[in-house]
Amino acid sequence: MGRRFVIESVLVAIYGQLMVPSRPVEYILPYSTLAELYELKDSPEPVMPDEQEDAHVKSMIGELIQFFEDSLNKKKIERALAVPWRKSPPILVNEMVSFTIINSVDNAHYGETFDPIETELILTAIHEKVPMLTDQIELVDKMIQGEVPVQVFDVEDFEFALEDERSSDDFKTLL
Repeated sequence: MGRRFVIESVLVAIYGQLMVPSRPVEYILPYSTLAELYELKDSPEPVMPDEQEDAHVKSMIGELIQFFEDSLNKKKIERALAVPWRKSPPILVNEMVSFTIINSVDNAHYGETFDPIETELILTAIHEKVPMLTDQIELVDKMIQGEVPVQVFDVEDFEFALEDERSSDDFKTLL
């Protein structure tokens, strides 16, 4: 079985290397991060500081939205939305990557320190007992300061995260 990670949907569009891992990967995406893709695509605010990179990333966001709107994928996602914490069946991207959408629910547990998306990412990682991938150093710092019981990897350390051999049972001891 491959590695599982909780991740924000936009990071899949920004970091192309996440789509070509050296071993099978399942990305668990809180549904709210999918909804955020539409806002990011249509926003006049840049996603990336460089104008050309921003145009490319917004194009990738558009492709990701189209992928999720494919009728079969959309049906799988809609199944997850019926009940809190329900997961979609795996959505295959290629032979090495699949997405699972989860209808995560924000609660006030981490709401004072983290924004709603960050809270859902954290709660999803705790619920699924899997590590989280992020590119937000500030988020990692806040998680460490708040003693959040989630293993977190920077996207730049993705290959290391793939090779990390801690099992789900090891992760449970962190909680």
